[in-house]
Amino acid sequence: MSSFAFLSGNTFLRAPQLPPSTPYAVAGIAWDGCVTNRPGARFGPRAIREASHMLCDGTHPHFNLSPEGQLGDAGDLALPNTSLQAMRAAMGPQVEPLIRAHHMAWLGGDHSISLPLLRAYKAWLGKPLAMIHFDAHCDTWTDHFGEPSGHGTWVYEAIQEGLVIKECFTQLGIRSAGLREAREYVQGQGGQVFTARSLRGLENATQLAPVIAAIRTRLAEHGNPPVYLSLDIDCLDPAFAPGTGTPEPGGMSTNQVLTLMEELADLPFVGMDCVEVSPPYDHAELTSYAAACFVWTYLCGRLAHPNP
Repeated sequence: MSSFAFLSGNTFLRAPQLPPSTPYAVAGIAWDGCVTNRPGARFGPRAIREASHMLCDGTHPHFNLSPEGQLGDAGDLALPNTSLQAMRAAMGPQVEPLIRAHHMAWLGGDHSISLPLLRAYKAWLGKPLAMIHFDAHCDTWTDHFGEPSGHGTWVYEAIQEGLVIKECFTQLGIRSAGLREAREYVQGQGGQVFTARSLRGLENATQLAPVIAAIRTRLAEHGNPPVYLSLDIDCLDPAFAPGTGTPEPGGMSTNQVLTLMEELADLPFVGMDCVEVSPPYDHAELTSYAAACFVWTYLCGRLAHPNP
């Protein structure tokens, strides 16, 4: 079983171990059984938690608030290590009560965890979600090196299953090698893709305003549905995040991701995951620090703009 949380009292932002009344929570999904290159993402949740301890009192410099007193840590889900099907079956009963009781941020783990999370959110909400997806990879392959499902197929599966609103699916940072059919799949389904190349040189809010406006416009056209955020740490250039299984040169900067997260914080988010942090390949904990900062920024953005 995967269960690495709470070793030596290690929780995200040193939050308590999930009081029932806590409105916000994190949980780890320590699974990397679907990686296609370098393993190690199962150790991501622990590394992200440890990195979060550098955030001092947790007061965010942009939102000027802290999640202290409103955040709990549910630890890592207890999951099988060797079977994707068994892992996803075990996730459902553990995820469902958490998303009903708390606004969740999920610490991965490889990207195959996002599909069962989206299934759980759709079952809870009774409708598909809008999606903001940071990644170097489109994750729209129809098979996983001969297997039907994996960390590179979840977007295709989510669209095919109707878990997401196709027209409200936005990808940011895409740049990896791949067949044109896969790279353009989301756009062909009516979504929008901002490649890493198209984002080069755009970092502050003014420079990224057209991207932000395009996302907002698409959501408004569809009645501002609930939004889920999936952030693959390899959206960042390896200079900012070397500790990941499939690093791709030419990626986004930490500044770009933070600007987008801060400027979009008032969207009706219902949850997020941060995945593919692989500590064995990290240098000076750069990757886990970035991941911890992104999760912290997301939570503080929710506190600043709670859903009605």
